[in-house]
Amino acid sequence: MRPQDTDFYKKIDQIFNPKAEPMVMGILNITPDSFYDGGNYLLEKDWLQHTKQMVGEGADIVDIGAFSTRPGFETISLEEEEKRLLPVVISVRKHFANVLISVDTFRATIAEKAVDAGANIINDISGGTFDDAMFANVARLNVPYILMHINGDLKTMHEKIITDDIAETINEFFAKQINKLRDKGFNKIIIDPGIGFGKTIEQNYEIINNIFQIDFWDLPILIGISRKSFITKSLNIKTEDALQATSALHNICIDNGAKILRVHDVKEAKQLIELKRKFKEFGIHY
Repeated sequence: MRPQDTDFYKKIDQIFNPKAEPMVMGILNITPDSFYDGGNYLLEKDWLQHTKQMVGEGADIVDIGAFSTRPGFETISLEEEEKRLLPVVISVRKHFANVLISVDTFRATIAEKAVDAGANIINDISGGTFDDAMFANVARLNVPYILMHINGDLKTMHEKIITDDIAETINEFFAKQINKLRDKGFNKIIIDPGIGFGKTIEQNYEIINNIFQIDFWDLPILIGISRKSFITKSLNIKTEDALQATSALHNICIDNGAKILRVHDVKEAKQLIELKRKFKEFGIHY
């Protein structure tokens, strides 16, 4: 189930080309309890319509998740995650043959089955710490892998706050996990500092301000801040009112080195990237 269109493979190359423009990953949550859009895309007609909208707005990647990891989430079994996720991967691949599909899972078995069903990227919030088999599967599957920083385990990841220097802590985690992957001969790594996971509001802003300090051999950096609670709590606003603030922070993230923006609102993220391209095209520095 591998697309043959050359543009498809160009997008994969673009991820790892440090000179290429930033990319946009649109979120497709197949969950009843995600913090912003939980329950909206549980039927095929709804997830296909949302995917069509995101692709039409220019999404480079569609990230499909079936296990909500928002604060206060409820754990679901491997069987339930598979039941939710795999039909969606198959359906999206069938109807959108040339879109890059990412699967948001920390379970090695789910990742393997999703790739077999047509997924192209594994997005692991645990950075390989929740499932000992993940790195071996990643190396064997040889598809791009998003390695997110996490602090704690599945139960404590939103509560175990980091007290040491935040950039140093994240970099130490990445160094350890990246070395494990490279020991297996695997190099298709994307890193994600895990904004909102076990970090204070101040630490989240510090990460955004210092993305350029997270530097591992030009590995692409993914940032996921879309409508998150550190924004809404800072401004005392509702999640549905956080688009403008999210876009403002996306601008800073790109300037500081972010390569992929994981977003709920594809159109606005693509417009931001296009405007920044215009500034560069016209030779204007702001």
